[in-house]
Amino acid sequence: MEYTPQKFDSLLGTPGFSDTLLKNHFTLYEGYVKNVNQLMNDLSSAEKSGWLGTPGYAELKRRFGWEWNGMRLHELYFENMTKSPSPNEGSLSDALTKFWGSTDAWLKDFKATGTMRGIGWTILYHDPSSKNLFNAWVNEHDMGHLAGCTPLLVLDVFEHAYIGDYGLKRGDYIDAFIKAIDWKTVENRLKI
Repeated sequence: MEYTPQKFDSLLGTPGFSDTLLKNHFTLYEGYVKNVNQLMNDLSSAEKSGWLGTPGYAELKRRFGWEWNGMRLHELYFENMTKSPSPNEGSLSDALTKFWGSTDAWLKDFKATGTMRGIGWTILYHDPSSKNLFNAWVNEHDMGHLAGCTPLLVLDVFEHAYIGDYGLKRGDYIDAFIKAIDWKTVENRLKI
């Protein structure tokens, strides 16, 4: 089964994000989908040709995780954005307050995670076992995920996500992102 890129054109016109930046970001995402499909085909061919256990096969397997996570993290990122945000209310707000003491304290930690040096992702995770919430740094799509946890809010902090509009002012980009969060989508990802 091949994957088809999702369309996120409804985000065009989102305050704080130029249409050029968004269109370029959508194109980058589509590249991940294309690469996932290509790697699935290559892995299938490798398996059929007896190429299992070779260094080339190992590299295809390693690359697949990177491309897959690049595809899915971008989908989660775009899905948790909207042109018409609603307030963060309900069970997620309650959980953030319970865990951090207030939503402002959570936001301070989320922003601090997002402005750390380096490229990657900032993700608010929910651990279904303990019910804890964590702001985590994920590097290079495939390093740093909290196994078994559900990504609730995903922020892309690779330069391609902001440098065209904000230059090196990542904090200003994060502020624009916070204003564009679709809290209903994020709330729906929380399974308490």
